[in-house]
Amino acid sequence: MSDFIFRQLFDKKTSTYTYLIGDEDSREAVIIDPVIEQFERDCKLIRELNLNLKYSIDTHIHADHITGAYQLKEKLSSEILMPYSCHITGEDRFLHEGNIINLGNSHFLKVISTPGHTQEHICLHLDDRLFTGDTLLIRGCGRTDFQGGSSDELYHSITKKLFKFSDNTLIYPGHDYKGLGVSTVNEEKKFNLRIADKSLEEFKVTMASLKLSSPNNIDYNLKANFKCGIIV
Repeated sequence: MSDFIFRQLFDKKTSTYTYLIGDEDSREAVIIDPVIEQFERDCKLIRELNLNLKYSIDTHIHADHITGAYQLKEKLSSEILMPYSCHITGEDRFLHEGNIINLGNSHFLKVISTPGHTQEHICLHLDDRLFTGDTLLIRGCGRTDFQGGSSDELYHSITKKLFKFSDNTLIYPGHDYKGLGVSTVNEEKKFNLRIADKSLEEFKVTMASLKLSSPNNIDYNLKANFKCGIIV
């Protein structure tokens, strides 16, 4: 089996992680949760690494930034893969639970449906790592007061799906606000104060008490993201 190329990229303004993954042999690549303001950076890196960007994937409909999926498609002819939602337009393919995204002949990402932060949220599994979007953060989790969010569903997605992976599985989140880049399933089971050893009812009380403010430009961002990053 060939190795894969892996880069964890950061957007400081929104504390968003973008992930670029490529197959060494075929040079096929996928980008996860691209940010429109980082379009030039991402294109430059893809070119420098001699990669062929096959797909861009968003783990969910983002409220805090606009996806770079549409611009990447226009520039690099990559396909836009989005979690299933009847409200999205502009995608090339919807992703459902269990779908496989191949990178060359050696590597693939598997789609895991993880509703809760938003109704359509997905995570992605590749070898020894999970790309968890906003479902599971390092020592935290996504809020549940956005479109179709549910604390009940988020609790189930984390405890019944993500925490079922082996303890040494690496967790790569969609955001980080504490200067941490990666965790493990075992660490989050032990040290994630929002959910570690918490009952569903305790988790729901915690989530209801957060009282978080809305992201800047949320309506503008959502309008663009429901069209895969087309700004109108």
